This record gives sequence, C-alpha cells and structure tokens, in this order.
Amino acid sequence: MAGLSEARELSDQTTADAAMGVAKANINTLNFVFGAQRLLLAEFLFASNEMLERTRSEMHLFAEFVAKMAGVHSVSGIREMAQECARHQIDFARRDSERLFNHGQRSIETAAKLLGRRFES
Repeated sequence: MAGLSEARELSDQTTADAAMGVAKANINTLNFVFGAQRLLLAEFLFASNEMLERTRSEMHLFAEFVAKMAGVHSVSGIREMAQECARHQIDFARRDSERLFNHGQRSIETAAKLLGRRFES
C-alpha cells in the first residue's frame, strides 16, 4: 500500500510539474506574440508618420523653390537659386537617411530584446 501511495504522489507531482511547464510555455508564447504585435504596430505608426513628415518636407521644399524661382530675374540668379536648392535637397536627403538609419538601429535593438526575452524564459 505504501508503494502505491508513493507512486500516486509521484504521478501527481509529475502531472503538476508538466502542467506548470505548459502554463509557463503558454505565458512565454503570449508575451512573445504581444511583443511582436507591439513591434509591428510601432513600425506601422513610424512608417505612417515618416510618410507624412516626408510629404510635408517635400511640399515645403517645393514651395520654397517656386517662391525663389518667381523672384529670380537673371541667368546668374537662376544658377545661384539652383545651387541653393541643390544644397537643401542634399541636406534633406542626409537628415532623412540619418533618421531612417537611427530608426533601423532602434528596431533591431527592440527585436533583439524581444527575442532575448523569448529565449531567456
């Protein structure tokens, strides 16, 4: 009888351990899925904000170009205006590239943290 009760206790303990393992795996999976969802939503939000900011900047540069073009009355003025506009476009492209590069770094770090948490648990 004592052997039977010990076997039953061992079986109950094993079942409880297995249930705890499954529950922990489920929690880890849910945390990973919700983290991935947050990451994707953040990326969508960034992309939409980035498109709006890019459009606004392009419209501003175009409006500036049109205003300067209307004020130019000579060939040398057109040359100076073209050089200035080219500098503005280069500065815009540089800032835009830096912003996208920094965002890429943040995205990679966030994804690495998400995956790191996934494999730690």
